[in-house]
Amino acid sequence: MNQKVTVVGAGNVGATAAQRLAEKALADVVLIDVVEGVPQGKSLDLAQAAPIEKHDAHLAGTNTYEASAGSDIVIITAGLPRKPGMSRDDLLATNRGIMKNVVRQAVRYSPDAILIIVSNPLDAMCHVAMEESGFPKNRVIGMAGVLDSARFRAFIAMELSVSVENVHAMVLGGHGDTMVPLPRFSTVAGIPITELMSPERIEALAMRTRNGGAEIVGLLKTGSAYYAPASAAVEMAESILRDKKKILPCAAYLEGEYGISGLFVGVPVKLGKSGIEEIISLRLLPEEQKALEKSAAAVRELVDAMKRMA
Repeated sequence: MNQKVTVVGAGNVGATAAQRLAEKALADVVLIDVVEGVPQGKSLDLAQAAPIEKHDAHLAGTNTYEASAGSDIVIITAGLPRKPGMSRDDLLATNRGIMKNVVRQAVRYSPDAILIIVSNPLDAMCHVAMEESGFPKNRVIGMAGVLDSARFRAFIAMELSVSVENVHAMVLGGHGDTMVPLPRFSTVAGIPITELMSPERIEALAMRTRNGGAEIVGLLKTGSAYYAPASAAVEMAESILRDKKKILPCAAYLEGEYGISGLFVGVPVKLGKSGIEEIISLRLLPEEQKALEKSAAAVRELVDAMKRMA
């Protein structure tokens, strides 16, 4: 293969993303992690699955960045989860430091790459990545809305007992409990869900979507979601690598769109070989716009908190 994707962070999300990339035959994959032996072992395990899964993607695991040179995309999943007793600012400071170090090394070897950020707090980490890389805004993209929309789609399909392939949904805003599911732009075989279920059921599904990650954490007890986040990042990578120009909700740097400036916020974008090729502007109702502005305000709080740390 002549395309290469580097995945930084060989935990559950990163390793699953590497698996999806290889098994879809999208690119050769370099898996990087600071823990010696982990990326090497996981990449070797995935390589040994290749004859069964029938793909010829080359997989390499490493603790340094030399092998990542010339990557088309760098997917960054590295970072610490919030631990008991750790404040939001503690988490922000720790992951900010990790992100700065990862981006600095990744762009040294892949100056033309597109960055897909998965690490949390997602929207704030996108700001760190853009600042540290010096990349234009079209080449720094946050994975949030694809995951949140997938959760909304799954819940709609469960509620109506229909195929998930028939369901499309749109979720805007920051990646957190202020996200903005948009029922008006969510459909089943082209039929708005507002025609198919009551406002009460729609709101219940929207609330479950907002709490989607927390619900899984509560069930797992000792971890967080990784299958769906990995799939979401890989869908973004596929649209870029194959120049599919899919319209997907992603965290993008806004400069006046939706009345928001200087922030990464989840909005629908067209993803192609150059990254974000277009930001799609939807005509929002006043209550939808207000909810999006509230979500953007929550993102701004995090960004302002980081500025105070600098």
